[in-house]
Amino acid sequence: VQLQASGGGLVQAGGSVGLSCVASGLDMRRYTMAWFRQYPGKDREFVSAIRYSGGTPRYADSVQGRFTASRDVAKNTVYLQMNNLKPEDTAVYFCAADRQVIVSQIRNWEQYDYWGQGTQVTVSS
Repeated sequence: VQLQASGGGLVQAGGSVGLSCVASGLDMRRYTMAWFRQYPGKDREFVSAIRYSGGTPRYADSVQGRFTASRDVAKNTVYLQMNNLKPEDTAVYFCAADRQVIVSQIRNWEQYDYWGQGTQVTVSS
């Protein structure tokens, strides 16, 4: 399994940026796909997740209403559209995948077996 994230960069506060994560070696219909972010010196923080069955994505409270996660099963790609960005959204963003993570643990980064390389998002004030 390989996850290749792209997107990100430098954006002004209030702006938007989109991230993509292409997965290979897995069937997205059998994996929960998630986005996490990491601040320097901190553990990875849950951002969003889409369960293998699809349906409504789950979001962290801090991004609810501003970020939108989606997936394209045919392209084996997950997306994270980030709008109304704030300086506190500045972080390295990772996509992750796991086949067995249960709903109650979906926000726990330690439950995910597969990770992309991370992409930096910097929001200037």
